[in-house]
Amino acid sequence: MANKEYLLIPGPTPVSDEVYDALGRETMGHTDPRFAKIYKNAIEMTKELFNTDAEAYVISGSGTLAMEMAIVNTVSKGERLLVISHGFFGDRFIPLAKAFGIEVDVIQAEWGKQVDVKEVVNQLKQHSYKAVTVTHVDTSTGVESNIAELIPVVKRAGALFILDGVCATAALEEDLSKGYGADDAKIDVVLTGSQKAIGMPPGLAIIAFSDEAIAAREQLAEVPAYYADIQNWRKVMDTPTAYFATPPVNLIYAYECAMKIVLNEGMEARIKRHENYGTAIRRALIAYGMNPLAKEDVASPTLSCILYPEGIDDALFREKLAERGIIVAGALAHLAGKAFRIGHMGSTTPQMLEQAICHIGEVLEELGHKVTIGAALKAFREVLTVEKV
Repeated sequence: MANKEYLLIPGPTPVSDEVYDALGRETMGHTDPRFAKIYKNAIEMTKELFNTDAEAYVISGSGTLAMEMAIVNTVSKGERLLVISHGFFGDRFIPLAKAFGIEVDVIQAEWGKQVDVKEVVNQLKQHSYKAVTVTHVDTSTGVESNIAELIPVVKRAGALFILDGVCATAALEEDLSKGYGADDAKIDVVLTGSQKAIGMPPGLAIIAFSDEAIAAREQLAEVPAYYADIQNWRKVMDTPTAYFATPPVNLIYAYECAMKIVLNEGMEARIKRHENYGTAIRRALIAYGMNPLAKEDVASPTLSCILYPEGIDDALFREKLAERGIIVAGALAHLAGKAFRIGHMGSTTPQMLEQAICHIGEVLEELGHKVTIGAALKAFREVLTVEKV
């Protein structure tokens, strides 16, 4: 299935022909042993991605459902949650937790910057927190959080570390077995969706729990959820012929295929590829006089939030790009109209990004902003040529 447009938004992202082919296979019954084998393989590959032999869940839903699963299965009403936010999507944990009667404190970074770890240390001294949430890459700002510094701080305070990987999983390291600064300083929960760096259509909520996080669920007498209660899904994840709720059969086909692509590429190579894409696209756009919101040392490899030069109309810019088959996203909150967001993750290719650079240059010229497309392409190609991508 040919992609008629280049979907370079923060998600959904371009889907490969192999994944489309898998998605279009004949639907099996959800308890068919043949489907159960596919489902089980997909779950096992999820554990491999997160380097864990604990528990992983792949169910019908979105990243928002996975966020809810992470919270309701670890933190109970009246307990405290600390939200470390690098933008709009980090903030989403606030109303989500409050909906379940959880006490919430928040540390918010200035958009485009990371939270100061010292501020986190000081806040953790103020209260006893059951868990701390961090968004690995915030889709609104293009900031990658400094988890290697945050994890040991959180774990020393005795809290669970919950990582929102929606815009990072399969492009950045999210290793549940790795100790960050200490053997016991590990990620406890990582959650994501299917439609970003994994490179398949939306529709799956994906989440993995460490043994410590599972123990936290076992200590809760009950949770304010039914569909989101991992205990109701555990038997299905262990034995997919079991039934709790009908799984999205064709999406599981697609997910198994996408996970094979991810793991066959290898995470080391995949991480490097995404780092190169991010650096290359930002250098190209800087050549047009466009500035990334996040400085390079905190910028994400999966998407970039790009500030417009003076005088560029956001809606018109994106409309003219779309006419050329390049789809980018507007900015959120106070940046709406002042910036756009471009995704460079998953199945995105250098050819797609080069086309985007060319058309962005054309649109900028059409809107009266003088640019040199050749200079931008040179800046882009220098990064990828050096790294042989």
